[in-house]
Amino acid sequence: QVQLVESGGGSVAPGGSLRLSCATSIDTNTISSMAWFRQAPGKEREGVAVIYSQGDFSYGVAMYAASVKGRFTISGDSAKKMIFLEMENVQPEDAATYYCAADPKWYGPTWYNYDFAYWGQGTQVTVSS
Repeated sequence: QVQLVESGGGSVAPGGSLRLSCATSIDTNTISSMAWFRQAPGKEREGVAVIYSQGDFSYGVAMYAASVKGRFTISGDSAKKMIFLEMENVQPEDAATYYCAADPKWYGPTWYNYDFAYWGQGTQVTVSS
């Protein structure tokens, strides 16, 4: 059973920072893409950031949605089998449930349009002063 387990969600004040983590039981040598998506109530799911690699996500290449570029950083630690999302200068529009996802394929620059093969249960981020 493939598992992705997110953690680190919570409440953050506008302008604050938060770090999300995703632990996986997947053999990362079989995965090309690991990503963070988010979905706010009443809105469609949105791709936030992706890191793609040929097995070692510690050195993967990252891509970001325009709405978070410069504020969020995705990274990976293949030894720990984890990926992270560092969120800085968090804004009210960043409030959502954040999902970790993984896929054996790399879909290219329009990765956010694809339904990844594996998903976590999500962790909620609220933004409130």
